[in-house]
Amino acid sequence: MSAVDPPVRPVRRRRVRAWLAVVAALALVAGVGAWSVRDLAARDGGPPASRDAAALAAGGTDCAGRPARATREVRGMWITTVNNIDWPSRRGLPAEQARAEFRGWLDLAVRQHHNAVFVHVRPSGDALWPSAYAPWSEWLTGRRDGRDPGWDPMEFMVAEAHARNLEFHAWFNPYRGGQPATVGGPGPRLDRLAPNHPLRRHPEWVVTYPSADRPGSRLYFNPGVPEARRFVEDAMLEAVQRYDVDGVHFDDFFYPYPEQGQDFPDNAAFARYGGRFTDKHAWRRDNVNTLVREMSERIKAMKPWVKFGISPFGIWRNQRTDPAGSASRGLQSYDDIYADTRLWVRQRWLDYIVPQLYWHIGFDRADYAKLLPWWAATVKGTGVQLWIGQADYRVGERGAWRDPAELDRQLALNRRYGVSGSVHFSARQVRADKLGAVTRYRRAHYAEPALLPPMARLPSAPPEAPALTGARRTAGGVELSWRGGGATSFAVYRVDGDAARLVGTTRGAGWTDPAAPRDRPLTYCVSGVDRSGNPGGLSAPRSVPAGG
Repeated sequence: MSAVDPPVRPVRRRRVRAWLAVVAALALVAGVGAWSVRDLAARDGGPPASRDAAALAAGGTDCAGRPARATREVRGMWITTVNNIDWPSRRGLPAEQARAEFRGWLDLAVRQHHNAVFVHVRPSGDALWPSAYAPWSEWLTGRRDGRDPGWDPMEFMVAEAHARNLEFHAWFNPYRGGQPATVGGPGPRLDRLAPNHPLRRHPEWVVTYPSADRPGSRLYFNPGVPEARRFVEDAMLEAVQRYDVDGVHFDDFFYPYPEQGQDFPDNAAFARYGGRFTDKHAWRRDNVNTLVREMSERIKAMKPWVKFGISPFGIWRNQRTDPAGSASRGLQSYDDIYADTRLWVRQRWLDYIVPQLYWHIGFDRADYAKLLPWWAATVKGTGVQLWIGQADYRVGERGAWRDPAELDRQLALNRRYGVSGSVHFSARQVRADKLGAVTRYRRAHYAEPALLPPMARLPSAPPEAPALTGARRTAGGVELSWRGGGATSFAVYRVDGDAARLVGTTRGAGWTDPAAPRDRPLTYCVSGVDRSGNPGGLSAPRSVPAGG
């Protein structure tokens, strides 16, 4: 990699200098665009036509004779807690200040017309909720003694996200067990972990490996020990059971990225648990596959509506290694970190996949414009939605990233390939808006709100059409109210020219249109939406006269 080329990993995932010569990219695809209610049945991965027709029987498909149109795509950002990258701004922040900061991130998401947040709730064998399986996160409390901070961040965060009609995806790092400072001398310093840390009770689960983030090593739960894997699953599922999360989300940390050619020290586990495997690498891949499969099965058995998705490293395998691979030349997740991402999609263990496409269009070793169609082809026909991990953190770096239009071009390319959405890394960079790049792509691609694309794989219960009971002008805009149960959220449409266009979403039974023009009469309709993104019928229209 030349001096102007990016590191292989984002800020949150720095690689050792030797790996800076290795490249990767990420991509994801599903279906985007301005859909009318009746268009939904024709989209790949959308509800069958018969079910769509039944859902709309209770209401109209048009608003005052105009088709109701809305962009359907996921728009989100990662909110990172490890190292206090995004939130809280520092360890040990007073509870009310931490809550105020989090509300600020959600308000930023609303201003950007996002509809989902991906929040780091298990960054390193810890928890941002009162857990029976893990100590309180030091990034929240500022301590490693496991002391209760006196409030429940998960309960608060989920409620605040839903109040703004944002999906809440709980982001977990399954196998990370401790920060580098917990390692010193000839081996791990388990006494530096919280007293209730599971690795203190189960030292036989511990593996240490060099850390790319800072000097020293990091502790891991050994993925090859079945009891450790089951414990890690139970720890994450505790949050799914207790809280109203919309999704379970992993990033690319399974087995650690290779550091300076050092092998992950799991020979003892392989000797004990390797069983039918003669190849340790195949055994490691099977360990990760088992985690992904079991989590998929257990989430759906517990709460069938909760989405399961992973944001992996962007290269599965290079074409020169495997003809089925991508036209790239970089680190391969299949071979180097034992993540068979293509298998997870083909087996439909995931509801969505968010490959991290953190390289620019035209990059010789991992060209965004070449990796994107590879991922689009990979998800085609599987029902797994493809979203893209966007590298907002790269803006302002040397080369192509000095052009504020790079992300704008990438989002335009996503639409060309029918991508179902994007997730931006990370919240801090979205807020910083370096070079005006965020403002630029927001104006071009996120100027209006968007609905989430339906997931046909999930339970479907399209709600009955609501009844618009009120529409009046106020100093703040046009205030609407309606009746209608059974919906998770509501989509508000305003007639504009030849179509009724989405102007807002809410989880309440009313909404105010702050941008309502005052120089002409306006007509509105409302539709309910179920938890899986399936729309019900439109209400009868309601109009308000022009107002000064």
